[in-house]
Amino acid sequence: MNGVHDMGGMHGFGALPLEENEPVFHGEWEERALALTLAMAAWGKWNIDASRHAREKLPPADYLRYSYYERWIEALANMMVEHGLVSAEELRQGQPAAGSSKAQPPLDATKALAALRRGGPADRAVDQAPRFAIGQSVRAINHHPAGHTRLPRYARGKRGEIVMHHGAHVFADSNAHFLGEAPQHLYAVRFSARELWGPQGRPQDCVTLDLWEPHLEAA
Repeated sequence: MNGVHDMGGMHGFGALPLEENEPVFHGEWEERALALTLAMAAWGKWNIDASRHAREKLPPADYLRYSYYERWIEALANMMVEHGLVSAEELRQGQPAAGSSKAQPPLDATKALAALRRGGPADRAVDQAPRFAIGQSVRAINHHPAGHTRLPRYARGKRGEIVMHHGAHVFADSNAHFLGEAPQHLYAVRFSARELWGPQGRPQDCVTLDLWEPHLEAA
C-alpha cells in the first residue's frame, strides 16, 4: 500500500538523529512492548507479515506522531480486538470482562528463550527454478496494491541488477493477507542512486533491496 510508512525518498521529515552508544531499548516499556508482541503472536492468530501490515494501516497522523514501539502497541491492540483475543471495552477498562474465562497462554517465561532461539525461519523449498540469474538486469514492476507489499514505492519501475539469490522464501505480500505462504524466489537487487533519484543521486552510491520474483521483470 502507498501509505505514510513508505517514506523512502520523501523530504521534509528532518535529519535522522544519531545516538552514540544507543541502547537496544530506551525504557522498560519498550522491552514490554516487544515481549507483549511476541507473546500474543504465539496464539497463532496472525503472522509476522500481517503484524507489519497492521502497523502500516495505522492512521497517518498517528503513525507520524507515534514512536517506533508506540506503533507496535497500537497495531497489536487492533489485532487483538480484530481476532477476538480481547474486546475493545476490555482494552478501554484495562481489565477482563466480568465472567470471562481465563485462557492459558501458549508462551510463558519458561518457553520464551527457546522460542526466541528457534526464531521464525522463512526459507522454503520450491520446485520451480529461479527465473533470474546473478548479474541479470531486471526492472521492478510498477505496482501499487492496496494491501501489503515489500516493494518500496521509490523503486517501482526502476532498473537494477541481481547481485544475490537467497533461495525461496515466504512471499510477504500474500502471507500478510492470510492467502498462504506462496513461497517465491528472493533476490538482492542493486539499484544505482541515479536510477532511483535522478541526477541528484551520487554516481558512487547504490541501494540494494531484497525483492521477490513477482516484484521483478526482465529489463
